[in-house]
This record gives sequence, C-alpha cells and structure tokens, in this order.
Amino acid sequence: MTAGDSLRRLRETKPLIHQITNYVVMNETANATLALGALPVMAHAREEVEEMAAIAGALVLNIGTLSPHWVDAMLLAGRVANERGIPVVLDPVGAGATTYRTETAKRILDEIDVTVLRGNAGEVATLVGVDAEVRGVESIATGSDPADLAREAGRRLGLVASVTGVVDQVSDGETVISIANGHSLMATITGTGCMSSALTGCFLAVNHGAPLAAAAEALAAFGIAGENAAAGARGPGSFHVALYDELAALDSDTLDARARMS
Repeated sequence: MTAGDSLRRLRETKPLIHQITNYVVMNETANATLALGALPVMAHAREEVEEMAAIAGALVLNIGTLSPHWVDAMLLAGRVANERGIPVVLDPVGAGATTYRTETAKRILDEIDVTVLRGNAGEVATLVGVDAEVRGVESIATGSDPADLAREAGRRLGLVASVTGVVDQVSDGETVISIANGHSLMATITGTGCMSSALTGCFLAVNHGAPLAAAAEALAAFGIAGENAAAGARGPGSFHVALYDELAALDSDTLDARARMS
C-alpha cells in the first residue's frame, strides 16, 4: 500500500482519532486531523477515556500539559488501546526540559505498548540516554546523527521512532526512512510538532499493520502540505491558515508523486 493509498483509505473510512493533548494545541491538532480527513475527539477526563479509546482507530498521547490526573487518564486510555490492539502514538513534548516531563514520558513507555514515539531530536535523545539540550519544548542540540538516533531509539524501546527535524528520520530499530518534505516556515508557528503526531495517528489508524510505513507517510503528507502552504504565504500568519487548506486539498496522486522518502 502506497502513501496515496493510505490517504485514500483514510478519507473513505474517516477513523476516529482519540487525542489526549494539551490545551495550547488542542485546536491545532483537531483542525489538522479534520483537514486530512479523519475525525478527532479530544477527551482527557478519567471518567470517559477508557470508553473513548476503545472505539478509536488510534490513540495519541501528548504530554504538553501535565498534571497527575492527565497522566492517569493517559495510562488508562493506553491500557485499553493495548487490550484492543489499537495503535498508540506518544508525543513526549519537552522531555528533557524538566524532571516531571522526562519521568512521565518514561513511565508511559514503561507501562504502555507505544507503537510510534514522535518527537524532536532532543526529546527522543533524552529518552534513550543520549546527551541533548532541550529548552522549553524546543530541541537545541544533540550529540547524535538523527538517523542513528532514530535507529537507536527504535531498537532500545522496541517501537517505531519518528524523529522530526530538517529531514525527518523514522526507524523501527533496523530500517531507517528519511523524509525530506517540509518547509522552514513550519518551524515558525506553534503546534506543528503536535500536528505531526496527530497525523501519525491518522495514518496508523488505516495502516496499523505497517507502523514504520504509516509514520513515514504521515510526515511526507504533512511536509508536502507545508511546502504547498509556503508557496503563497507572506509569513507565519498566512502560512498557518494555508496549512489547513493544503492538508484538506492534498490528494493521493500528489502524495505519491512528491513524497521524498528514501
């Protein structure tokens, strides 16, 4: 199945993507999910997360806003997803910036069978014990080549590691796929990392038997939408609006033709 086939199937089936994410980007990730063609539900109350996760096509856990009841909800939802064979995406926002964030991400990895870990190089490096500098939620520097980092994270953690950057790197611990789509304007607005995690959940929902391919396809689709949005943008504001339009306009043939995966 090609990336275009995955996008076509996604739009035909409209899978429900359950996201436990932070308040700052909740609107961003929901809109990106809708624009691509899936259905977002943003539920974090302990009283309902188990029911919601049970009917989702994928579960996305984003630790951008943390407090004990949010963490408990993520673990409850994650366990149900594991029981039902529903793929789980973890976005370890800011891991390495504070002890609480780092320990929470590690706890989720220990207690939940995570399918894809999607983070920047600093966050992922922190979780595999590689030297990294994370300032706030931004990766400043790491001591590893991103492709080597993705492979090492995939191997050590037993999952697909999706390391986003100038060139994205996705690995299951053996194979590494590089994705060269995207534009520098994607780094000038908040939420693009979290959006890429949400879109990873979308592609996993329709291709959960091939998580390596699904994670790479999601980043290619997002990168192509970013390229298209940048073409007519005057700056970050107009780019932000255009990004949703281009996600909605993206078609399967364009995705297959322009995906730069190697």
